[in-house]
Amino acid sequence: MLYILLGQDDFSRRGSLEEIKRGIGDQSLLAANTTMLDSQQVTLDQLKTVCETVPFLAERRLVIVEGLLARFEPKGKSKHIVSQQNDYKSLSAYIEKIPSSTILVLIDDRIRSNNPLLKELSAKAEVRSFPLLRDARLRQWIQQQVAKEGDSISPRAVDLLAKLVGGNLWIMASEISKLVLFASGRCIEEEDVSRVVSYAQEANVFAMVDAILELKVGLAEHLLQQLLQRGAAPAYLLFMLSRQARMIVRVKELRNQGKSNIEIQNRLGLTSEFALRKTLEQANRYPLKQLGEMYHKLLEADLSIKTGEYEGELALNILIAELCQRR
Repeated sequence: MLYILLGQDDFSRRGSLEEIKRGIGDQSLLAANTTMLDSQQVTLDQLKTVCETVPFLAERRLVIVEGLLARFEPKGKSKHIVSQQNDYKSLSAYIEKIPSSTILVLIDDRIRSNNPLLKELSAKAEVRSFPLLRDARLRQWIQQQVAKEGDSISPRAVDLLAKLVGGNLWIMASEISKLVLFASGRCIEEEDVSRVVSYAQEANVFAMVDAILELKVGLAEHLLQQLLQRGAAPAYLLFMLSRQARMIVRVKELRNQGKSNIEIQNRLGLTSEFALRKTLEQANRYPLKQLGEMYHKLLEADLSIKTGEYEGELALNILIAELCQRR
């Protein structure tokens, strides 16, 4: 049996793999009959050896290969599994003949529809696709996950959660678990998301960066006090402000190099769509000179705290006042 699990939604992809594992049989023997292969190193002969190994005290064995299809992507240099011949059809021909006692699972991220190995295998496999969830599908998933944990959530809370966290379901599941514990049986509301979800603090940091760069001292001070009252440490806030200034500058550099938004997201390591969108917006709105001035002041504030010249909260208030006095 052959399964192909594709897509960027690693959370759902892993869930599908666990479902396959549960359907194999005696779970106590599964570990002894499971083999993970490195797609960058494995050869066709090695794959044959593993797939044709008789299961140990069980009816089935599981062979998992991650990234194999990516090696046959048509764009760029392809490193084929078959030594010397570089012929993906040999691999496809063998996979058709794997023993009935072997379940082979190929796992990959984003694969083009014209991938030659995928085209050869798709008719012979159970292909499951897991694209990142967005918009209505993401909101539906949030509601289902909350219900699975025995709670309920208001539509406004769902919208805010989807906006803040985005399609990374590993992070989303973790934040939902925190919200369920916080709500203690009552319906999760928008205010709960603002208080509990870690990305809510990040959203306020973005707003504070906007206020500082737009010289709105009153709004910047209000956002600072709001974050401090909710338990954010001054050192954390200074770090987040410095990090965001660096991110904006980095976006400007990458755009000058002609990088796409997806490439920028990968380079910056941003998992939140909200964080990516805000950083791109800020890179569009603010000149490099202004960002450079802000970053210099942030370094001065950090030094004043570390040398004991000012307490953290006072240093942040002075920082905002100085930045918002710029002309």
